[in-house]
Amino acid sequence: MCWRIWHLARKKKQLELEGLQRMSAKRKEQEQVRREATEDLAEDLSEAADTLGELVPVETAKKKFQRNFSDLTVWSDDNKEKKLYIVLVSVHGLVRGENMELGRDSDTGGQVKYVVELARALSMMPGVYRVDLFTRQVSSPDVDWSYGEPTEMLTTSCIDGEGMGESGGAYIVRIPCGPRDKYLKKEALWPYLQEFVDGALGHILNMSKALGEQVGNGRPVLPYVIHGHYADAGDVAALLSGALNVPMVLTGHSLGRNKLEQLLKQGRMSKEEIDSTYKIMRRIEGEELALDASELVITSTRQEIDEQWGLYDGFDVKLEKVLRARARRGVSCHGRFMPRMVVIPPGMDFSNVIPEDIDGDGDGKDDIISLEGASPKSMPPIWAEVMRFLTNPHKPMILALSRPDPKKNITTLVKAFGECRPLRELANLTLIMGNRDDIDEMSAGNASVLTTVLKLIDKYDLYGSVAFPKHHNQADVPEIYRLAAKMKGVFINPALVEPFGLTLIEAAAHGLPIVATKNGGPVDITTALNNGLLVDPHDQNAIADALLKLVADKNLWQECRRNGLRNIHLYSWPEHCRTYLTRIAGCRLRNPRWLKDTPADAGADEEELLEDSMDAQDLSLRLSIDGEKNSLCINEPLSSDPQDQVQKIMNKIKQSSALPPSMSSVSEGGKNATEAAGSVVNKNPLLRRRRRLFVIAVDCYQDDGRASKKMLQVIQEVFRAVRSDSQMSKISGFALSTAMPLSETLQLLQLGKIQATDFDALICGSGSEVYYPGTSHCIDAEGKLRPDQDYLLHISHRWSHDGARQTIAKLMVAQDGSGDVVEQDVASSNEHCVSFLIKDTKKVKTIDEMRERLRMRGLRCHIMYCRNSTRLQVVPLLASRSQALRYLFVRWGLSVGNMYLITGEHGDTDQEEMLSGLHKTVILRGVAEKGSEELLRSSGSYHRTDVVPSESPLVSYTAGDLKADEIMRALKQVSKTSSGM
Repeated sequence: MCWRIWHLARKKKQLELEGLQRMSAKRKEQEQVRREATEDLAEDLSEAADTLGELVPVETAKKKFQRNFSDLTVWSDDNKEKKLYIVLVSVHGLVRGENMELGRDSDTGGQVKYVVELARALSMMPGVYRVDLFTRQVSSPDVDWSYGEPTEMLTTSCIDGEGMGESGGAYIVRIPCGPRDKYLKKEALWPYLQEFVDGALGHILNMSKALGEQVGNGRPVLPYVIHGHYADAGDVAALLSGALNVPMVLTGHSLGRNKLEQLLKQGRMSKEEIDSTYKIMRRIEGEELALDASELVITSTRQEIDEQWGLYDGFDVKLEKVLRARARRGVSCHGRFMPRMVVIPPGMDFSNVIPEDIDGDGDGKDDIISLEGASPKSMPPIWAEVMRFLTNPHKPMILALSRPDPKKNITTLVKAFGECRPLRELANLTLIMGNRDDIDEMSAGNASVLTTVLKLIDKYDLYGSVAFPKHHNQADVPEIYRLAAKMKGVFINPALVEPFGLTLIEAAAHGLPIVATKNGGPVDITTALNNGLLVDPHDQNAIADALLKLVADKNLWQECRRNGLRNIHLYSWPEHCRTYLTRIAGCRLRNPRWLKDTPADAGADEEELLEDSMDAQDLSLRLSIDGEKNSLCINEPLSSDPQDQVQKIMNKIKQSSALPPSMSSVSEGGKNATEAAGSVVNKNPLLRRRRRLFVIAVDCYQDDGRASKKMLQVIQEVFRAVRSDSQMSKISGFALSTAMPLSETLQLLQLGKIQATDFDALICGSGSEVYYPGTSHCIDAEGKLRPDQDYLLHISHRWSHDGARQTIAKLMVAQDGSGDVVEQDVASSNEHCVSFLIKDTKKVKTIDEMRERLRMRGLRCHIMYCRNSTRLQVVPLLASRSQALRYLFVRWGLSVGNMYLITGEHGDTDQEEMLSGLHKTVILRGVAEKGSEELLRSSGSYHRTDVVPSESPLVSYTAGDLKADEIMRALKQVSKTSSGM
């Protein structure tokens, strides 16, 4: 036993040393990257400063904008004329508006209560018309039927005080993803998030159209903001905001890197075991992806920014300040970006709190005494349930309320209480540890904590001094706080790390002093409320001393109680929501593409700014929910005069019908390519009329990166398969998705004597360009195909071609001094795609390593190895082959659920992103025998099964023969199985 204890202590020290070394190496690398980034930007900053100095007399809109955006007008009733639509996303757990089962499991905790109350509070703010809270739909016999309901109303909305809006208010919207009949833990949800994205996107588009008819004068009302809560919802929100081109906000709640460090310090699990249990590496990548897309990150404390988000590749406090200073001076950041981090204290609903006398002594023991001999109906049931455990219920009560999760550190609290005799003599301990029927039926972690607690109660003989009721409901929680306050007790949160600490605010609202962990949110809460003490959660003696101090010193107890009640208004929901909406208005003001939807009082001089920027490019996405009506007026805002609207639409029709003679054929690269592209037959893409779209995304390349003949064979066999079935081919279209540029794509089609007009869409350059070959709008004056201009404007957000090119060239230098590992492939590059030819695949870094280094430099890009690992391509963050399909859904109304993806077993490193979602997927066996997957992940990263479901009714495989009838069999199979979902 002594040997084992010595060995465990030694192992713990080794792990702590390794952790310190790892953190030291990380900080050193961050410092180096920061110096490099600062050096890259320094010369431009000095040059721009001189230029700006010369231009001081000129009052440009941009300078006014940059000067005033920090002086935002606080959100007020002046915004009540606005009709905003806000989307919140919280994927995991069991979410409902009433009778929340908080503590039922580790996924249904304080976050569930927070997001529901936030949705309600936001819907009551002036100018907010509708709030949707997206969560997962669960239709499992293991949970209540209410979690399977598609929608649940939280509040209704009142327009101008006269009646209710038809769709206004706050709603829970449940989106199905993954197995419909199973309640999955959050760690098991990762492979199904793309399904959630597609389902949520469909709902948002339908709701935007409905709201447009109700309050938008016929124009779709897109979300004002999409707010992701936790890593999984952050991943979802990043994809949704990218597809819709609206701002994204992130709240982490609990962060993966911080949890990993804490678990490693404990020394009980290896990194591999931690990842297997918590999917921690996929969670961290989800948080990094969310940082890439976020405009704003909301935290509850400053400590969360400095010590938790500071661990991430995608955020650096010092570099963020440098980039912010450049933006304020109007100096280019060359595509570098860091999200803005702000502290907004969490709000709380005080409607269930019985007002306390601030100057009273809180003495309610007489109430307890008078109830002892009374009928059970005379006291709240939960009081009787707690008191039956206690020999002397008149002692002050130490209250802990949390689920029995190891990170909540309940066992250390019991040890501290059990080993401190003065504390045991002065007080009782009440543990509200969720709800349970049978410990053996609980999850392993929760069961372990409860078993340990029971053993400790027995070890220290705490019977009669510790209460641990099995059941309580949400309505009992205020009564539990009231009981503790009447007994002049103390509330304690001893968690290893506490991101928010909402229970601390609840306790303070009921007049309870607090003892809390010094790690996380409680630091700011105790500073603001000045109503308690902070402790090291690993030090049980410190915990016991703090509790004893508050229980024994009546004057200190009374002072803490009084301070908490006096300052609790700082955490009210109206205060939280005003700050929240003000900050989001500031985000929209900082970015020109969202200015048209920003409230008029969001900042000073905005009217002048809007007037001066009328001729600037409008980067917001033009939806075509209503088909040709919107596509004919995609570049001009609608006038308030109906006659002007009609005239503009008629002018567009005349312009589109008056095509120059050169547009009768399509040419590329100066060559006549009539044979390749065919005749132009439509003024607008046929995609909006299609019921199905078959997307061919087979990555078949030769050793030099050129397309192989097998790719042509796949295209031809897919055509034969679909066209052989009259039911399948009816009102169906085709799209080709490839890493090749348009020139090589057309050459390939010409080689196989395939008309480009056989495709409704060509997605080229790894998703950097979208073409519509059979559409007159996609032909320029010289008769050449031109990409969808809206798509290019859509993906240009945070993109710098030169910044990406120069940075990749610096990063891809061989460490052995042998020179550059890559050289730019100009022929395969375009305005939104930087392509590099790989000289030696053995010397290149993995995608994981490249993403890490780009993020540390503030560059938000999409990077992939492609074309049989002969090319490295970098495209904008909002561009990808998978997101291009969602763009077609948003732009032309073709549902992702009606798309069929035909791909191979292997492919480019971005192929993995395309395999999950609501589209149907047919994987052709034996077609793409080689791919670039070995260059995707580094050792110790997340796994493919964390991204792609191992089994799905939306995926089918061919038997191996590349024949039309076998492809048709697979298509029918996936259509049949998916229709039964």
